[in-house]
Amino acid sequence: MKKFVSMIVLVLLILPMTAKSSEAAVSFNDLESSHRAYAEITYLANGNIVNGTGGYFNPTKIVTRAEAATMLGRALNLNGTKRVTMFRDVDSSSFASGFIQSAVEKNIITGYNDGTFRPDQPVKRGEMAVLINRAFLYGGYSDSIAAAKMLMDKGIAQGISPGNFGYELQITRADFSVFLARAINYKYRINATEEFGGDLKVNAGGDTLNVRTGPSTNFDKVDALPDGAQVEASYKVGDWVFIRSGNVEGLVHGYYLAGTYPDFMNKPLPASNPNPLFSQMIVIDPGHGGKDPGATGYGITEKAVVLDTSLKLKALLAKTPFSYKLTRETDVYLTLAERVSFAKNVGADTFISIHANAFNATANGTETYYYNSAATNPYTADSKLLAQKIQTRLLEAWKLVDRGVDHGNFHVIRENTMPAVLVELGFIDSSIDNPKLASSWWRQEAAEAMYLGILDYYKAKGYNVSYLYSNVN
Repeated sequence: MKKFVSMIVLVLLILPMTAKSSEAAVSFNDLESSHRAYAEITYLANGNIVNGTGGYFNPTKIVTRAEAATMLGRALNLNGTKRVTMFRDVDSSSFASGFIQSAVEKNIITGYNDGTFRPDQPVKRGEMAVLINRAFLYGGYSDSIAAAKMLMDKGIAQGISPGNFGYELQITRADFSVFLARAINYKYRINATEEFGGDLKVNAGGDTLNVRTGPSTNFDKVDALPDGAQVEASYKVGDWVFIRSGNVEGLVHGYYLAGTYPDFMNKPLPASNPNPLFSQMIVIDPGHGGKDPGATGYGITEKAVVLDTSLKLKALLAKTPFSYKLTRETDVYLTLAERVSFAKNVGADTFISIHANAFNATANGTETYYYNSAATNPYTADSKLLAQKIQTRLLEAWKLVDRGVDHGNFHVIRENTMPAVLVELGFIDSSIDNPKLASSWWRQEAAEAMYLGILDYYKAKGYNVSYLYSNVN
């Protein structure tokens, strides 16, 4: 469905039009045409990059970090769908959650070492300069001084006075709008000039390509270029490109350009990986399933117990930035080799196989296994660490006999090539363990214990997970 919607948007970019957009300009009750930022604010508002509240723009209001991420995200057409972020102080229901997470993933903005984003914190002019440099790939990434110089050189920003950029001053919505509009469309800049080059052609499959004043179909159409038209490029705004063809200048979607871009075009951001949790794939493997019931005892089956527990663990992981997958989410049969292949194919960083034990009703307790030979799985130390963290949390939660952490020659942990453990929650044929395995409440406790064990493991590996512990009450 997402792909279908994307194609509709792209088609809109090339459909021939017989008249310029008649869309009415957005107006605000507190913004007169004589206002110094009227043109830039109106430009962004017509493109749905900025908006107001109750008919008012509030141009003197200070921009917050959440608002900055949102405006930049809209300008770059980032995914703004509300969702879980990697920050404990950004709720998934926040208007900015999707844009914040997307901007973090694009390395445009970061949070703080304590796991917060501080969405309501005001943005300073120096911070704004860095954000715009990173969003538009200008190169002034190292500090606010370099970033400010880049913006002034490009005619995007001015200082408060000669030699004073005002780095520590909080930036207003009006000023942020001016700088953002100038970054998107160079014709708003001071002494507006831009270099064009490259060897590009319109590749619209026989249709014409609409040239717009801004980087989305919300902006007015400037003109339409025929398929095959020669084009020069200047800079990118997300996936859009500011181009020139003859006397026509404006923004087009880069999907419809073919050829060589000029060497001076904006370069990718330097790599930065502060161990982001969203890059970590956790695979949960509910044992057995389908024709293989696993162990049985007192009217319950292992396959049902571990599936329910795994689904409860999945619900907890869904509240985090972790990527996660289950080898099965229904009562289906998978071979051991299929489970291993699944983990490898999705790029698992950790693998947790969940089981219940049985031994002629003569044993009880919790145990966790890892494979301790690097001959097949080289992650023996990490596997042991993960096993220890999960075992400790399970013992605290269920208070069963501690059967320890030990080497286990099991296919799913032996043949995998990532930290991998196999958890035996308890003995299903034990009169002591079975009541907990049979109880939905106790299975939730087990899921929460394994979740906390996973966090403990990642914390030990140097990841900032402190804000995720609060997901378990």
